[in-house]
Amino acid sequence: MSEQILKLGIPAGSLQKATIALFDKAGFNIPESERSYEPHIDDDQIRLVLLRAQEMGRYVADGVLDAGITGHDWIVENGCDVVDICELPYSKNTSSPARWVLAVPNESKVNKPEDLAGGIVATELVGVTKAYFAKKKIDVTVEFSWGATEVKARLVDGIVELTETGSSLRANNLRIIDTIITSTTRFIANKRAWGDKFKREKMENIAILLNAAIESRSKVGLKMNIRKKELASILEILPAEKSPTVSNLADSDYVAIEVIIDDKVERSLVPALKRAGASGIITYPLNKVIH
Repeated sequence: MSEQILKLGIPAGSLQKATIALFDKAGFNIPESERSYEPHIDDDQIRLVLLRAQEMGRYVADGVLDAGITGHDWIVENGCDVVDICELPYSKNTSSPARWVLAVPNESKVNKPEDLAGGIVATELVGVTKAYFAKKKIDVTVEFSWGATEVKARLVDGIVELTETGSSLRANNLRIIDTIITSTTRFIANKRAWGDKFKREKMENIAILLNAAIESRSKVGLKMNIRKKELASILEILPAEKSPTVSNLADSDYVAIEVIIDDKVERSLVPALKRAGASGIITYPLNKVIH
């Protein structure tokens, strides 16, 4: 009989706050403590470990951890043989994928990767960068950067750095000449742990709740009352792909409609519904959306 505990790694560093906030929205309380590398979680069947995302894949692959959250980039970099449970489209600043990009100073004469032939490129993502240049048959020296890679852009010929928006690169007067790899956050499992009934079900449950929390970030709930005779015209205004819930009210002339919509359309949709005769319109945030 297997131990009824799931050893779960969550990323320390830049993704830590975003990850804890996501777990909170998914229904798990993790009191944040900067000093503890084994934070408490309000689930007796989960044991948490804070670990750098760069190392997470190796510890999961080796079975030190049953599961973990890390970037696709570090899974590829370390050649980790793990189960990719699901993609978790969230990051430090946005929900967009992060990119490892090849960048040079604005004043550099380098305009394409081939211009770096014979030069030096600094990065933390050494293996992926070497594979990129090898595939293009460009002879460069790729050296490991011990942090502050953007500063080294004027000490070497180019850098490969992680970016979400490109704002930090622009602030350091750097320009992007190519994308090396695109990465999103992944929930991964050790293969042996994935074969354990208890641990697999626990991981699947966590994946469902985390994805539901992510999905809810861009949605809102919408409720309203309308006269039955106006139902057809109101349904034409609502987004075509949505299937609203329609309920009878105590007043037989009225029905209530409830639907989930994208938050981006809320500000234009609500006035239109009001003009079409809807009343008692309520919008509300969502914690989870499960399809």
